[in-house]
Amino acid sequence: MRVAGKNILVTGGASGIGLAAVERCMQEGANVVMSDLAQSEGASRAAALDAVHAGRCIFRACDVSSTAEVDQLMAFMLAELGSVDGVFNNAGIGGICPAEDYPDEDFLRIIDINLTGVFRVARAALKPMYAQGSGAIVNCASILGVFGQSGTAAYTAAKGGVVNMTRTLALEAAKKGVRVNTIGPGYIDTPLLAGLDDELMQGLISLHPIGRLGRPEEVASAFLFLVSDEASFITGANLLVDGGFTAGKS
Repeated sequence: MRVAGKNILVTGGASGIGLAAVERCMQEGANVVMSDLAQSEGASRAAALDAVHAGRCIFRACDVSSTAEVDQLMAFMLAELGSVDGVFNNAGIGGICPAEDYPDEDFLRIIDINLTGVFRVARAALKPMYAQGSGAIVNCASILGVFGQSGTAAYTAAKGGVVNMTRTLALEAAKKGVRVNTIGPGYIDTPLLAGLDDELMQGLISLHPIGRLGRPEEVASAFLFLVSDEASFITGANLLVDGGFTAGKS
């Protein structure tokens, strides 16, 4: 089992890609702190996973837009499990609006959660990782971290920032035994897309040469690889999990 005995934090872990990542880690023998908003279904889902896997799964509510809550989350994990060996920095939100109509508060909220929130969690994790001389952080970006799309000025700015910030964190952390990488998912079949009509859904599918949307467990498997020792010589990378979406673009 690739992460047996490791202690892993997954933010945005109560649904979609995050929940799939929690389950994959549990299947591979890890202890997991699943974090999400207090109003999420995280507590019940963590309890269900904890009941069927050998490792531990603990829910801790956290809003990544709050430095205090992020720092408390890390302190909780260290108190409960003793170390932080891996992080999936997955919490995030979407938003679509033409640039000329984008209200400041909506733009800044996406930046605060999708970029600054990722930084807050990474910063909190790096301190104990440096102290123990090991660890791996995987930040969840997007195909829209490397390409633009109309109506997504805030989202693309945030995800592009995550990709480049990850490179900088990787450079800082490399000599301290810590790796930092990014995953860039294409469009993934999660509850966020459940409300789309068939025409729009088919349009999204057509963007992926592989002929379908991605599945949450496929992104989770990429995370599991990057956080494991199998990826011990990989840092500062952006692993695109996109069904070929970006292959024909430059």
